[in-house]
Amino acid sequence: MIKDLLELIKIKNRKLFVGVGNVLKRDDGVGVYISQKINETNLTQKLTVEISIENYLGKINTINPDILVLIDCVDFGKDPGYHELLPAEKVKDFTLNTHNISLKKISELFKMPVYILGIQPKSIEFGEEISDTVLNTAQYIINSINQ
Repeated sequence: MIKDLLELIKIKNRKLFVGVGNVLKRDDGVGVYISQKINETNLTQKLTVEISIENYLGKINTINPDILVLIDCVDFGKDPGYHELLPAEKVKDFTLNTHNISLKKISELFKMPVYILGIQPKSIEFGEEISDTVLNTAQYIINSINQ
């Protein structure tokens, strides 16, 4: 089992990073922000789905990566900007009000290993600006993936 983002990045398998979230609810858009900034390579692909990941199931299965990483804000009950990579089966089965279906339920529709890269939000109030702390974490994640 992969323990963290840096370990995941070093693996020489094809990875698909999927940005999930609502860009109109401040930090909930961090997954979308990150996916838009990822540089694609032979081993790294990206897809931005915003709030409708269920509409991209066929596309994700067609891409058929070795590892699927769903990037989204997750309330871990920690400080804003905290991030963690978790196997999808370890994520509580919940639906945020910006998703129609939980990421855990979505992950059950794929054959490949699915991980959730969760980032603790500071605010999911209406607005388009990502908070500074969460933006710093996003930049760290982007730099790590693009290295």
